[in-house]
Amino acid sequence: MRTINEMRQQRADVWNKAKEFLDTHRSTSGILSAEDTQTYERMEQEIVDLGHEIERQERFESFEREMRKPTSDPIRNTPTAVTPEKFGRASDEYKTAFWKSLRNETSYEVRNALREGVDSDGGYLVPDTYEHTLIQALHDEVIMRQLCHTFTTSSGTHAIPIAGSRTKATWVAEEQEIPETSDTFTQKMIGAHKLTALIRISEELLNDSAFDLESYISTEFARKMGDAEEEAFLTGNGTGKPTGILNDKDGAEIGLTAAAATTINTNELIDLYYSLRAPYRKRAVWIMNDSTVNILRKLKDGNGQYIWEPGIKTNDTDTILGRKVYTSTAVPNAKAGAKAIAFGDLSYYWIGDREGISFKRLNELYATKGQVGFLATKRLDGKLILPEAVKVLKMK
Repeated sequence: MRTINEMRQQRADVWNKAKEFLDTHRSTSGILSAEDTQTYERMEQEIVDLGHEIERQERFESFEREMRKPTSDPIRNTPTAVTPEKFGRASDEYKTAFWKSLRNETSYEVRNALREGVDSDGGYLVPDTYEHTLIQALHDEVIMRQLCHTFTTSSGTHAIPIAGSRTKATWVAEEQEIPETSDTFTQKMIGAHKLTALIRISEELLNDSAFDLESYISTEFARKMGDAEEEAFLTGNGTGKPTGILNDKDGAEIGLTAAAATTINTNELIDLYYSLRAPYRKRAVWIMNDSTVNILRKLKDGNGQYIWEPGIKTNDTDTILGRKVYTSTAVPNAKAGAKAIAFGDLSYYWIGDREGISFKRLNELYATKGQVGFLATKRLDGKLILPEAVKVLKMK
């Protein structure tokens, strides 16, 4: 298997060849022939495929590191040490009872231990330590969680004070009266929308004691919940789900409207870059989908240099105009009226997770198929608390 560095170097080599091909095969009118277009598109597709393979390999190595971690603490000879007793969902008793209930190994003791974690929908809240595992799995799966501000709250609604106006500092002479400021404040409310995912497992696999139920559930949970979260954080309308940064109401501000419906030029990208105020540009990133990256990959600056630069080293991210590029399938294509590119400081998008992820075992629903269903439920919300911190490019 090739290393990630080798694949990154290969992708950089293909990109350099593609740039050279474009520069040497365009006609005097700047157009490629049909045959040359096919050749260039094959190079372009190889770059995209290598990018996806690098991402897969990075996720694989992340899973490998996680799976190589010890499953239990080593025995230490510390007779004077006192282990603090854990209660509720943090206790070992609750953890054991929770996994027994999922495998249907119920008893009076199991049901009694699970009373600590019964939620309003009749499911059981996952143990504290496993909840952290599920949230970390979501973080690895969802780009927005990696870039945005996340917090956990135990209440249903979280009020965030926002300065509605900016006053300036004032120079005053010695003993001169200091003028009052007239700052105004508004509030953004982070609520709690309910998100569910159905996970099905065959009865044979579930009854196999060697089957790693915890790992399987965390992987499926992250995949199903992650897809829904990514879409909501980007394009959600705020009705029964988070408000996405691309939503017309309470979303990012329009930084620029493109002159065309399906194409973007270098000057428009530069204008979008500078439509964002300098304080936000320091931590700004680009978000778009793969098809838009393909458009921007062909653009040059005023010096004839391509503005898109592939990352070469491990953990390097591709850049445009010196800022990192992230791709998501949830961002619309560059088509008429669509918001195709977001550029800004996403730490101003806040994601609030309610404490408590629950699972409910469904015994009868899939019994005819020899399967057992598990209904996962979590509550969360997301909102851009400062719209001016992110600008979007909207197609004509």
